[in-house]
Amino acid sequence: MCRLLVKSILMIFQAGIVSKWTNDSQRLLLEHFDAIRDSPSYIYHSALPFSPSSSWLQKFYSTDLSLTVKVVKGVPAEWGMCSRTTLLGSSIKTLSYWNNTVAVGFEHGRIIILDAITGSQIAVLLQSMYNVNRLTFSSDGTLLVSGSDRYTITLWDVQTGGVIKTFDYTALVLSVSISADCTTIALGSADGICLWDIQIGECYHTIKQQGSVHHVSFSPTSPQHLISICDGRAQQWDTSGRKINPPFGSSCIAFSSDGAQFVSCYGTAVTVQNSDFGAIMTKFNVANGNIQCCCLSPDSRLVAVVVDCIIYVWDITSSNPQLVETFLGHTEDITSLAFSSPSALISASLDRSVRFWQIGVLSADPIVTDLVPTPSTSPLISSISLQKKDGIAISSDADGKVKTWDIPARLCKASSKSLAEYYKRGNAKLIDNKLIFVWCGDEKINIWDPRKGNFLLQTDLSERSLLDLRISGDGSKIFCIRKQCIQAWDIWTGEVVGRAEFWGHHGGKLLTMDGMRVWMEIPELGLKGWDFGIPGLPPIKPSALPPKRLHLNITKVWDNSRYRIQDKVTGKVVFQLPGRFQSHIVEVQWDGQYLAISFGSGEGLILKIHPAFLQ
Repeated sequence: MCRLLVKSILMIFQAGIVSKWTNDSQRLLLEHFDAIRDSPSYIYHSALPFSPSSSWLQKFYSTDLSLTVKVVKGVPAEWGMCSRTTLLGSSIKTLSYWNNTVAVGFEHGRIIILDAITGSQIAVLLQSMYNVNRLTFSSDGTLLVSGSDRYTITLWDVQTGGVIKTFDYTALVLSVSISADCTTIALGSADGICLWDIQIGECYHTIKQQGSVHHVSFSPTSPQHLISICDGRAQQWDTSGRKINPPFGSSCIAFSSDGAQFVSCYGTAVTVQNSDFGAIMTKFNVANGNIQCCCLSPDSRLVAVVVDCIIYVWDITSSNPQLVETFLGHTEDITSLAFSSPSALISASLDRSVRFWQIGVLSADPIVTDLVPTPSTSPLISSISLQKKDGIAISSDADGKVKTWDIPARLCKASSKSLAEYYKRGNAKLIDNKLIFVWCGDEKINIWDPRKGNFLLQTDLSERSLLDLRISGDGSKIFCIRKQCIQAWDIWTGEVVGRAEFWGHHGGKLLTMDGMRVWMEIPELGLKGWDFGIPGLPPIKPSALPPKRLHLNITKVWDNSRYRIQDKVTGKVVFQLPGRFQSHIVEVQWDGQYLAISFGSGEGLILKIHPAFLQ
């Protein structure tokens, strides 16, 4: 019932009712649809705090949000161009779109059908244990054709999810397409192009080519016209095998919805041609990188192309095509791209996500992006240090940059650069109003004063088996955490002043530090603590209990790869992170009030969690 209600609201919004309230509400429902469908209360306690700071929703509910999860850092200022991210369980090989329905093909034979409005899962089709290399809908949307590396193509009934027919072949299936009249399937393989009669279930004609056909596509309007790509050369054919127009260089091709023209890409060049005569209608180049896939908008006004993890959208209505959008967000190569409307795109990637993009949302600045997430070229945030009493957090990244954040103001107060490029472990802390940065690199512990821009100390250290490097809570020591021991070093002299050994094959996970007391979770031993604060004596078991709520944990949900913040003791889910936070987690710190998370994408997120959620 909730799913139908939310979808109905979204369809009303899509009908053209435009206002600040409806736009904000639509974007919020799209981004958090899965969680809201399962628990409507999620809108209040988790979705609203993640809405952009400039949104009407954030401003309207700002006084009430103090009672819930409060996002301190990690919220964009505006709604971005990615309106929805659907996270799926494995790398996506291919995608096909038809009339608000998306078919997604995976490794190991799974095909998932998604609702293109909400991005939610409608059905799962299981072909085999072999990779689904290609998918295509029929022109009326009733049939779906899939090709696998098991030398088979499968014809599905979209309404029932059942298999109509399976066609066995003698070579690896590289591409499939179905004719406009739904009578013929074209199969591209190492043997050339094979045309299958759907009713008879046999290959009635083969078009031989000198090489592997990795792309074949019927015209969306002419059942006798198709295009193939073989070893970087494209050729137009009729179904009898007669060549139409001269061949040309191409790595990917896509027809317009009316079949009158097609876009072809080769290297950095993009060419739009007339389908009947092959005449070039427009031609331009992307800035750099080889284009992997392309598509034309339904109204033939826009061309979208993919280079690695980035989508570029060009307006081709004038004699001088213009770049109008640049979409960043995927963290691995994009495998498929399709227009779902003249102003909306859908992309699938090896990063296990399907993303829904809105064209023209940020037309004033075409390369401004939502935090969805930061591109993978951003430096890795290696550590976040919380200093609650000072109201600040200090982050350090893999390029040696140290930033001081004002948590209440949500602003970066200061940024400085050290010599710690590509270091392995690091930590930063404010000690007596002086920022100190410690990192491990070149077999040394390096202690750096960012204000003066010089080393305070460098001392030898074997990096082997080093798991973590932290400055103590009182700022006097450095803890070197290894697989089976913790060493405490004097921060000013570099001498080892304490050592605690423990047994554990997999090492341990640092949970928290309180002054000179350290608590770790060791797989074989559970929670262990040491007090390094007694001069001249080895570390002892702490007299006090560890800070409350060490059992706050972050887990990934297996079926959609979303992160959940969970109480390990009670099993209660505190809240779920939005889909844009999907990269692997580098570090988590929890001090009883703030939860700081750094991601492999280069993002940092600081959350303030009200005690009511931890009852």
